[in-house]
Amino acid sequence: MDSMMTTDEASAASSALQKKAQFIYATLIEHFGKPIFQGGDDPVHQLISTILSANTNDVNSDRAFEQLRQAFGDDWEAVRTAPLDAIKAAVRPAGMYNQKAPAIVATLERIKHDRGVYNLDHLALLPVQEARTYLTALPGVGFKTASIVMLFCFNGAAFPVDTHIQRISQRTGVSPRRANPDKIMRIWEGLLPPATFYALHINLIRHGRRICHAQTPRCDLCPLQSICDYRQQAGEWAT
Repeated sequence: MDSMMTTDEASAASSALQKKAQFIYATLIEHFGKPIFQGGDDPVHQLISTILSANTNDVNSDRAFEQLRQAFGDDWEAVRTAPLDAIKAAVRPAGMYNQKAPAIVATLERIKHDRGVYNLDHLALLPVQEARTYLTALPGVGFKTASIVMLFCFNGAAFPVDTHIQRISQRTGVSPRRANPDKIMRIWEGLLPPATFYALHINLIRHGRRICHAQTPRCDLCPLQSICDYRQQAGEWAT
């Protein structure tokens, strides 16, 4: 909040932002339906897959992960001990394989050292901030990756922010126009209860892919246009 605001003004602004977040959550459910968490993915699989997804698209990262599994099966010990060139060859479709392959090996080494096995199920028992701190200490793992693992594996109280969510958050005024993903993550986590995070995350991505495009947003079709700064202040956004 603006440091020049009075306490009452700051409280009113916070309340208005919370109402906007609630409106977005409810409206997207009405528009797209409510995604239901069906049970968690394996956290080590999710972690490695997300490391591969950095700076590439889903098609390329999925192909790289599938090639890694074809080469080594589900044997993370085989991946950890394999020649680095073999791992680079497997994950090459994801790009940046010279960085991602060593990060995968180092991450597996850390997990094996800490846990004795390739298993991260203990994270479900930790407070989300403690779990996120553990994950971000692993090589190649940032806040977004850690939050993805917590949300999609444990339905945890974490809200990962991708480019779609960042764009929509900025355009609707939920976040400042130049807020980075980590700040946007903290804003959403402070506005809504954790029980909403899974459905909201999925629906914001759907909205970004189908309607709120980066270059040519389909504003006339947007169910959020009544509360969207971008829609209402187009001239300012063009500068």
